[in-house]
Amino acid sequence: MEQKDILKKLDEFISLINDIGNKLDIVNKKERVSELESISNDASFWNDMDKAKDVLSELKSLRDICKQYDSVSESINDVKEIINLGISESDMVLITDELSSIDESLSKLKLFALLSGEFDSNNAYVEIHSGAGGTESNDWANMLLRMYTRYFDKNDYKYEILSKQDGEEVGIKGCTILVKGYYAFGYLKGETGVHRLVRISPFDSNSRRHTSFASVLVTPEISKNMDVEIKDSDLRIDVYRSSGCGGQGVNTTDSAVRITHIPTGIVVSSQVERSQLRNKEIALNMLKNKLYLLNQKEFNDKIKSLKGDVMDVNFGSAVRSYVMCPYTLVKDTRSGYETSNVDKVLDGDIKEFLESYLKI
Repeated sequence: MEQKDILKKLDEFISLINDIGNKLDIVNKKERVSELESISNDASFWNDMDKAKDVLSELKSLRDICKQYDSVSESINDVKEIINLGISESDMVLITDELSSIDESLSKLKLFALLSGEFDSNNAYVEIHSGAGGTESNDWANMLLRMYTRYFDKNDYKYEILSKQDGEEVGIKGCTILVKGYYAFGYLKGETGVHRLVRISPFDSNSRRHTSFASVLVTPEISKNMDVEIKDSDLRIDVYRSSGCGGQGVNTTDSAVRITHIPTGIVVSSQVERSQLRNKEIALNMLKNKLYLLNQKEFNDKIKSLKGDVMDVNFGSAVRSYVMCPYTLVKDTRSGYETSNVDKVLDGDIKEFLESYLKI
């Protein structure tokens, strides 16, 4: 690479890093880091453990982004200074390698720049619902639950399973997960839709191939005050006994709460807490989120499609297919990204799918 080509490449990098900085709103992010550092140094910081953890989580994420941005900017400036001082043939090899490293780092930063939506940096609610088909679909919904929780564990996301409805024999009919972490919604929003599984059924004595469906809906947790009016007369509130693990108090009392918003048909539930009042509070907050988003154009069609606990599932509606027989393939129908390693994907290795959707 000649010197003029290096200078041209550097000009491209400078233009790109400035554009990324604007999209990331890097100046305000750095101000927010200073604000959070001041909060974390306050003597009363640890009085509220939950709030403290949220602050530290946001602080870590913002620091990482700012550090990556500053590191790339410094590398670009360093190379430019070296070029201006004059370079030898041996320097040229080192500079070429540094340019490749900068290019790779810019690609990672561009992903963050794509996450510029109003709610992208928020926590996320992930809902999984089995489609028609009973045992097969319930098992598939449970496999998706495992896939996502494995992904959360591997990528340092905290999560709570707020509610879960077990299937009659195996698997789950549905569940709601609150995922906590910076850009949780931004990364996961592309998972909304129908997920299709093709495999030899372990529940079929004749070992026939079956196709199962499950739906996923991802919505952001709105942290700001929501101006949402909910009338008591619009709500149907049911209490029931929680299922699954969670302690004796959860499993033996009618602590779980299900709320139906009659005008829209939206259903939310929570069973994570031992207290019925606390579960009602969590469910009402989820309902407020959905009603708030109902007025947001970006989510309007998706939220309206939620009827009770079921989303429409059919052969032509899948956003991703997981084929285990007669061949192995996982393919996203929107981005076209695919891999033959189904087992790895189902074990939580879905980062490439999430990022391929963001690049569309």
